[in-house]
Amino acid sequence: MFDSLGAFVPGGNMTFEGTEKGPLKGFGFAVKDIYDLKGYVTGYGNPDWQSRRRPSKKHAAVVQKLLDAGAMVIGKTITDEFASSLDGQNYHYGTPANPEAPGRIPGGSSSGSASAVAGGLVDFALGSDTGGSIRIPGSYCGLFGLRPTHDRITKEGVLPLADSFDTVGWFTRDAWLLNLVGEVLMEAKADQGAMPEKLLVAVDAFDVLDEKSRAALKPHLDRLEQRLGKAEYVSLNPDNLHVIGFDESLSQGLQGLATLFQVAQGREVIETHGAWFDRVKPKMGPEIQQRMDWRKTITDEQVSEALEKRSLFKARMKALIPSKSVVCLPSAPGIAPRINEDPDVLNAHRSKILSLTSASGLAGNPQITMPLATVDGCPLGLSLIGPHGSDLELLAFAESFCSMEDEQQSLSPF
Repeated sequence: MFDSLGAFVPGGNMTFEGTEKGPLKGFGFAVKDIYDLKGYVTGYGNPDWQSRRRPSKKHAAVVQKLLDAGAMVIGKTITDEFASSLDGQNYHYGTPANPEAPGRIPGGSSSGSASAVAGGLVDFALGSDTGGSIRIPGSYCGLFGLRPTHDRITKEGVLPLADSFDTVGWFTRDAWLLNLVGEVLMEAKADQGAMPEKLLVAVDAFDVLDEKSRAALKPHLDRLEQRLGKAEYVSLNPDNLHVIGFDESLSQGLQGLATLFQVAQGREVIETHGAWFDRVKPKMGPEIQQRMDWRKTITDEQVSEALEKRSLFKARMKALIPSKSVVCLPSAPGIAPRINEDPDVLNAHRSKILSLTSASGLAGNPQITMPLATVDGCPLGLSLIGPHGSDLELLAFAESFCSMEDEQQSLSPF
């Protein structure tokens, strides 16, 4: 395998043949370097972590399931250190290329997996999504991706970051293959009697976008209305969620969700890995180090408040999205930033990202991103959030909807 994109970890040409027969026979896939592959160390994007770990004794459960369905493992891909960034720029191993937006970041932390799929090095790739690491690289790199219902798919053999937020996820270039992989991993097909019939549009999420991005997504929103009927306009978070110790201006609306996410998730990260960080003191990139240091300052009082608010938000999301409904929102706050973007600009952009991605993370709902729009020649995704357990129906709907979009575009005289 020739890695022209810098998508794979050093020495990442780790291949395993799938079974002779199966629905995924003939497809090759890559795995983010948080998934165990038998006989190899799972590196977590950090050399100090990798040097202190032994080779895995067996494949992660989802990897084995895909092999049993006939797919072939082609290699391991770069992840941001400790899966703790949304940029895709690894301090130690570099930045995988974004083939659909050259000179721009691929998005993290599943950066290598997104790069490998977008560049055609593999047919699909496993990533993960805690705070947006499927949805953001999917949007930036022009890919389909699914963040499943929390714990719908086993995480056995997958390195944890924050267990109550972590999910297995995957990327493809085509909606039908995204669906096929989902059917394999969930061992089922969509219930045709539970397909989406009602469209909700999250107006506070679209308010995060600039005018050019809103204009690019609007035709696709119109087509969703043609398919599902006139949309009902809703707010994901109309409440003022104030977290103790934070500026109230940072706790309004969707930004309040981002604050809740950062506090609750940050404490889980420290509970999972904090002792190891303190003992080993691994060398990290400045951004990751700063984030880890901040997480240690979160107080018990802040965590208690955030968990209470999270519980209220989960109940709100359950009421907001009944069966056979979907909420439409942008996958990302804009196109991928440039690789050499000013760090302060990237931090501000990250804040906007979390204001969009935190809803599904906090509530555990499935969310699919579809590569429907472009802005200045760069991809921008549109997302659908479904009720808990509607993963397969989301996948089947996206396949059907995107095939109709392709047909309409092929008929256009322009």
